[in-house]
Amino acid sequence: MYLASVIVDVSARALDRAFFYRVPHELSSVQVGCAVSVDFGNRPVVAYVVGLQELSEDDIIADGGDPAKIKPLAGVLSTPYFDASAVELIRWISREYLCPLTSALHLFTPPGGAPKIKRVDGEWKLVHPGVGPVDDRWVFPTAAAAQFVPAKTAAKQRAVLDALAEGGMRVAELTVELGSVNATLKALEKRGVVRLESRRRIRFAMEQSRRPDVELDQLTEGQAGALEAVDAAVAGRDAAHGNVVVMDGITGSGKTEVYLRAISYALERGKGAIVLVPEISLTPQTVGRFRARFGDDVAVLHSRLSVGERFDQWDLVRQGEAHVVVGTRSALFAPIANLGLVIIDEEHEGSYKQDSAPRYSARDVALKMCEIRKAALVLGSATPSIDTLASCEGGANPFRSWRHVVLPERPNRRPLPPVDVVDMGREFSNGSRSMFSKTLVDALMGVHERGEKAVLLLNKRGFASFVLCRECGFVPTCPDCAVSLTYHERDNCLACHHCDHVEPVPPRCPRCGSPYLRKFGTGTERVEAELRQIVPDDMPIVRMDADSTKGKGAHERLLEQFRESEGGILLGTQMIAKGLDFPDVTLVGVINADTTLKLPDFRAGERTYQLLEQVSGRAGRGDKPGHVVVQTYWPEHPAIRAAAAHDRGLFLEEELPLRQELLYPPYARLANVLVWGKREQPVRKVATELALAIGSALISAGYEWTLLGPSPCLLGKLRGYFRWHILIKAPVNADISSILSPLLAKRKKSAEDVRVAVDVDPFDLF
Repeated sequence: MYLASVIVDVSARALDRAFFYRVPHELSSVQVGCAVSVDFGNRPVVAYVVGLQELSEDDIIADGGDPAKIKPLAGVLSTPYFDASAVELIRWISREYLCPLTSALHLFTPPGGAPKIKRVDGEWKLVHPGVGPVDDRWVFPTAAAAQFVPAKTAAKQRAVLDALAEGGMRVAELTVELGSVNATLKALEKRGVVRLESRRRIRFAMEQSRRPDVELDQLTEGQAGALEAVDAAVAGRDAAHGNVVVMDGITGSGKTEVYLRAISYALERGKGAIVLVPEISLTPQTVGRFRARFGDDVAVLHSRLSVGERFDQWDLVRQGEAHVVVGTRSALFAPIANLGLVIIDEEHEGSYKQDSAPRYSARDVALKMCEIRKAALVLGSATPSIDTLASCEGGANPFRSWRHVVLPERPNRRPLPPVDVVDMGREFSNGSRSMFSKTLVDALMGVHERGEKAVLLLNKRGFASFVLCRECGFVPTCPDCAVSLTYHERDNCLACHHCDHVEPVPPRCPRCGSPYLRKFGTGTERVEAELRQIVPDDMPIVRMDADSTKGKGAHERLLEQFRESEGGILLGTQMIAKGLDFPDVTLVGVINADTTLKLPDFRAGERTYQLLEQVSGRAGRGDKPGHVVVQTYWPEHPAIRAAAAHDRGLFLEEELPLRQELLYPPYARLANVLVWGKREQPVRKVATELALAIGSALISAGYEWTLLGPSPCLLGKLRGYFRWHILIKAPVNADISSILSPLLAKRKKSAEDVRVAVDVDPFDLF
């Protein structure tokens, strides 16, 4: 008996396993990765084939089964979406991140959400919401068209043939020109005068790069060494390091050129490549460079594309028409047939960690994927994460020994820009009340006089952080989240940046009726407004933040606007801090370096150092020297001092002993158990019971792990849900799922609808 092992697309913990179905003779062409229809619970559902095997009836009976009760597959709904190596990875993701198999499996299916099935002409068909190939109808004149003479009354036929005199056209274009032509085309086709044809139309994904490809004649010593290391990994010659290369290159050191050449080598070997970038804002520049080098062999995948555009790009990869994929986190799961190389650029970024189920780390999933598929993994950054550095040979993690290559110089031999640290506390003591120090203002004036460009970083959006009543201290807060509302000047409103709640600014204090409401804090809108009072009117200011880039294509449009301007300022949030390459930027200003330092998270200092070092690298990438001005109220902090000196060691020598003493990564592994619900008392009760159960399980297993909590999350209420959490600190190589998975499997559904999820290796603890 030929059996298919399938995962049914039904979200229920009790069904989180594979089921066997018999493969009828007429469906014997089914393959691993196909979507199929099955009878499950007396209703048709979608399932995915994750295994095929042949068993005798005796084998089935010996295993306690009844061959007569094994149902047949009802139908095959698709060609394969994934292969056996993906099945192995799906099972690993499900176990490692304690998520249902269906959640992990959906990472590998076409974009557009969970598919449904419906009966069409007596057969079950797979329907992906808003997704599917678009067939354009084209019409072409045949050889008989030259001799065909329409009747005198057939004016539409004559018009169609006149339009086709130069060759074929899309029917849609013909319709725009002549009106409805369907009946006319049918009549002409019947007479053999025209030929109709359906062609696949690829929906627009991203404009081809306007920049010519410039390949360096000679690589620096660091680039050449890095390329050699990556090529050895792609060829499988670096098994001692797990075929993992950490490319640690200063900003502007030419890491992208190494990526491009490494991909060329992989393509020459008949292998494909995946390149991940952390921000959608980086995608246009990155895709531009890759398409300039590899043309139509590049597919792009990210969330700002329409569902149809994502499907077309995904399908180009599946059909083998594109062998290089560039995109954000989810592009890792593109269906490249013969994967040879995965590159994660700016690998330290938190956007590579998914914050909803499945809560996976793209870096760790890529590591497992490359292990399974015998591919190479490259982790590139000017500021590698402490976890990544600890995994390199000789690092703190004894279970990994990745190759560490350093690119210490820029191809143009220019040094990193000098950094001036301005103590804003001293500025205030000297009578200054402006958000711009004299040092920064003078530098901006110099940029304008020389016709150069500047980048200003503000780690916020909106006009002010919050509104406060000066009489009673009342601050308007979000009704669904435990945060204050942010003031936006343009719409004169208060908005929550967590749940998108919006309300008008009250004319008086809702608590005491006072008219004295003051706006506190600094947002990008306010910075832009004050900046326009300082710089000359002819100095363009381009603002990039989460609000100004909401529209489709906004990132590309704003970056192109800045590129084309003669001089000017790019003002933005963290999205402008990394990856962008504008040779004419000579000044970088950081308006408030302390924002991330104040966050109650053990990675606060690390993130601040990375942000400052990254944004500093935007200056002086061309022929002219750069200059950086960092404004801070905490100039003595190790992260500030290290960024100012471009010396990571200054930060690590103070940070690592603290991490080791307090048992934080890279000296421990974390799991954050989240509990949430509409009422706080049941949430607290479930969290307490769960903490006791985890503690008992650890004692029974003889594990001396650290358990903290339960306690309210930093954001104790979010989108209407109260939130508590439990933090587990385990050894670096600990199998956390072995403790938590049985507890979650036994947990019964709460009458109060209290939910539980586990974030393994969390990026933050908010």
